[in-house]
Amino acid sequence: MRRSLLFLPGNQASIIQNGMVLPADALIFDLEDAVALDEKDSARNLVASALRHLDFGEHEKIVRINEDCSLRDEDIRAVVLAGADTIMLPKVVGSALLKEIAALLTEIEREAEIEVGRTKLLPLIETAAGIEFAYEAATASERVVALALGGEDLAVDLGCKRTKEGRELLYSRQRLIIAAHAAGIEAIDTPYTDAHDNAGLLEDALLAKSLGFSGKLVISPHHLKGVHQAFTPTRAEIDYALEVIEVMEEALRSGSGAVSLRGKMVDKPVYEQAQKVVAIARASGILQAEEGGGQC
Repeated sequence: MRRSLLFLPGNQASIIQNGMVLPADALIFDLEDAVALDEKDSARNLVASALRHLDFGEHEKIVRINEDCSLRDEDIRAVVLAGADTIMLPKVVGSALLKEIAALLTEIEREAEIEVGRTKLLPLIETAAGIEFAYEAATASERVVALALGGEDLAVDLGCKRTKEGRELLYSRQRLIIAAHAAGIEAIDTPYTDAHDNAGLLEDALLAKSLGFSGKLVISPHHLKGVHQAFTPTRAEIDYALEVIEVMEEALRSGSGAVSLRGKMVDKPVYEQAQKVVAIARASGILQAEEGGGQC
């Protein structure tokens, strides 16, 4: 589950340590934008040490590596050997770099006797060219689990003003969503950059969910509550999904592919969407808690 993916600066030990108790679904240890050039090596060592020695529990451990090839391979080798789950690549365009990195990951995993394919890839799409070739990135390797949108750099590349409403990125958001879903992977929305505007954050996250994103990049722990509120199903949505699953499974057992529920037709696509809603509810602990108490 990737509702919230929280950036942590890779050169600040206290913030990295706090990541162990923050309620984000995934932690992104940032070796790129958050770290000055003269601190790159020490940040890499700090993040690798944290991955080895700190218990981040069920958080997905993602590391955003440097774009510069003189740093990139060292970043990858250090954090993969330290136990990173996923590598986030900045400013991805198309499939070539992803294929190159996937091959390097296979080499590292084999040398270290790590399960081949364990380390996943999360391309960050931040340029006009990246949007244009998003489907190529999404299908570059079986390691690619999602596409993420970097709205700030994209706005610069497009030559447009970045606004809270985000209308200038609507087309790019939709293109990325279509590419990701066509490839059968997740789409992760760009961060909301005003750390003090929780109402605006919630509105932006709800828009992202309505478009088809499954989660959102986050730059402030204060935004986690709003992002989870937006991307976690409501009680009414869960109840309806459970009802859809019940009536559809009964219909399938009787040989029917569709059934009427509350005056509307329910068929396979509706059934599959209901299964996704229930899966998110269970992953977020809502149904597990209730089922454990015999309430569902």
